[in-house]
Formats: sequence, structure tokens, C-alpha cells
Amino acid sequence: MVLKIELKPGERIILGSSVITNSDHRTRLFIEGDAPILREKDILTAETATSPAKTIYFTVQLMYLNKNIEEQRELYFELVHDFLGAAPSALRIIDGINSKILTGSLYHALKETKKLIEYEQELIGNAQTGGGDLSKNLTDNSKPD
Repeated sequence: MVLKIELKPGERIILGSSVITNSDHRTRLFIEGDAPILREKDILTAETATSPAKTIYFTVQLMYLNKNIEEQRELYFELVHDFLGAAPSALRIIDGINSKILTGSLYHALKETKKLIEYEQELIGNAQTGGGDLSKNLTDNSKPD
């Protein structure tokens, strides 16, 4: 199956272990193969992983890009354990991420982890504003793709 990616001027992607930077014109790429691919907007660095959920995302990202779950497995489960200790209501989302990892669908695990980041932001926002009902949002955010 061919993947079509359109890059904006100056946009970067990771393709396998390479970073590709587009020139100053819009570009369309057609990619065949099974190398991991991430658009710039989906890439976190150690410096930009500034919250527990983003750190989990970064760890799953490393699993995906390196095609190696084992290198990050111990750290991932430590981070998830700590996150659930602070926010047990996120269990449904974490279960979705774990399911994708266990089946080797690491790109889809990244997409699930974005839901965790959104949920974390909602929790923080709620804590700052003094509450609210997150149960509806948890149900909406935890549906697997």
C-alpha cells in the first residue's frame, strides 16, 4: 500500500531513522514500505515531553521509531504505573494503549496516547478551575480507532 504525504514548505518528517526536511515549496511524496513515519506535528523530543502523559507518548514514539518494544518496556510500565497512581480514571485509555502495543500496532498506540495527553490536559484544567465532570470526556476520549 502506498502512503501519500503532502509536506508544507519547511516541514519535516521522520522516515525510518532519517529526518527529511522539505524545501520552500509544497511537496507530495508517495512512500511504499514499512519504515516508521512521523510528521513533524506528531514528534515529541525529550525536551518537549513536559508532562507525564507526554513522557509516555515519547516512550511509545521511541518504541515505534526503533521498532523495538523491549528497549522501552520497563520505562513505559513505570510511567504508566505512576500515571495511574495519580489518575486512576485514565485506566480505559491506558488499556487501549497497552492493547495496541501488545498487538504490535505501535503507530496506533501513538494515536491512543494522544488521547491520554488530551485527558491529562482536561484533568489539569479541571484542577485549576475547581472541578467538573470528566466521565463524559473519558468515555469519548477512550474509544479505540
